[in-house]
Amino acid sequence: MSEIVLMSDPRIATIPVADCGEPLLDVRLQESLVVDSRKADSLGAFAHVREGVLIRLLKAQELLPDGVRLLFVEGYRPPALQRSCFERYVAELRADNPEWSLAQVREAASRHVSPPEIAPHSAGAAVDLTLISDDGQELDMGTRVNAGPEEGDGACRTHARRISPKARANRRLLGDVLTAVGLVNHPTEWWHWSYGDRYWAFSTGAGSALYGPRNFRSPL
Repeated sequence: MSEIVLMSDPRIATIPVADCGEPLLDVRLQESLVVDSRKADSLGAFAHVREGVLIRLLKAQELLPDGVRLLFVEGYRPPALQRSCFERYVAELRADNPEWSLAQVREAASRHVSPPEIAPHSAGAAVDLTLISDDGQELDMGTRVNAGPEEGDGACRTHARRISPKARANRRLLGDVLTAVGLVNHPTEWWHWSYGDRYWAFSTGAGSALYGPRNFRSPL
């Protein structure tokens, strides 16, 4: 298995951002994509992604076999919310591991929550996804979406070994269609995929990221 590069890796932060200016679009306006409500917020920010990401999700949906669909769980996350999520998780880890240095805590936290200065969700570049059947039942992926690394002894890792053959096959299917349209995965979370952000630029060898952090303005 290749090296797992975390969001906190210094190489990610050095990648420049040349924001292309694409708008954030509402995924809920697309009939072919199913949007889950578990991460819904009052402004509907969670259901937005950059235009280039949405185009690729629609293409990925077309590549899935009959009877299987993408389930969109979360896209855009406001920078303030991202910072709050990261700092809360850092505080939990420090309380549970008082012997760790701050650097150790931040590295451990970045396995599950992106540092706010890097976070692809805040750029509208990342999506959390799973697969469902035509009747709306989530397929077996080995863990729930957003499962912490403490659950199931790291089963949230994309290539975790301690999952069933069926879950492994479903993760492979999700990965195949998303990779085919240009998205990249953060390997500590099977559900997290992105396009156009710094992590994508690092993973693909692009010279710069296409999308930087954005503040959200509700169209309503």
